[in-house]
Amino acid sequence: MTRTMTFASRNTKEITRDILTLIFGIAFPLVLMILLSAINKSIPQGYGPSNFQIEKLAPGITVFGLSFLSLFSSMLISKDRTSSFVLRLFTSPLRPSEFILGYTLPMIPMALLQSVVCYICALFFGLELTFNLLLAVAVNIPIAVVFIALGLLFGSILSEKAVGGICGALLTNLSAWFSNIWFDTSMVGGLFEKVANILPFSHAVKAAQAAVAGNFSAIFADLWIVIAYAVVLTVVAVAVFAAKLKKV
Repeated sequence: MTRTMTFASRNTKEITRDILTLIFGIAFPLVLMILLSAINKSIPQGYGPSNFQIEKLAPGITVFGLSFLSLFSSMLISKDRTSSFVLRLFTSPLRPSEFILGYTLPMIPMALLQSVVCYICALFFGLELTFNLLLAVAVNIPIAVVFIALGLLFGSILSEKAVGGICGALLTNLSAWFSNIWFDTSMVGGLFEKVANILPFSHAVKAAQAAVAGNFSAIFADLWIVIAYAVVLTVVAVAVFAAKLKKV
């Protein structure tokens, strides 16, 4: 465990060096929340979409903000793969699971910070301050692991340039469109709704919304699906990284 923590400490330093990326990862979701809340306030009461009500919008924005973790984690591991640093890593006694854990651990505090900042911002737009918000932050951890694992998976097989398009553009758009943040996917129906229900993003948003609303019985109906995705994707990321180790 000491070896993993040492490696995680190194990765934390690498992440914090890129301040502009960190600021963007936190600021962009906040800008969206401010704009959508302003739009919702300008619409006569009862006519605006229910998804833009702050009680639903804030949890959705926190989940969307976590999608940027895929970009951070993928760029970190892909950059290491293309540098001489990776050769030193492969001669170390770290196992593949310890490598992936070392990349994951520094991302968790970032995920918590993103969620906390978003909920604090939401308080200024009418979100009620309750202990449920702490639960909502905790509920976001599994979906954060999903995004981190996806980033590590793509970063293990793609170049630094390629992961920018996959994790920076494609994945963030997928998580936005299929997450019930901007609109209810049941309104579209058909194949679109079925895909949304298969993917973990809408389940993560529903679990976070249930936590904010204090509907505790509804949280795990969706959260278990997200947790299953987190476990499976992490295992796959470890397996792919292990396969890359054998080829070196």
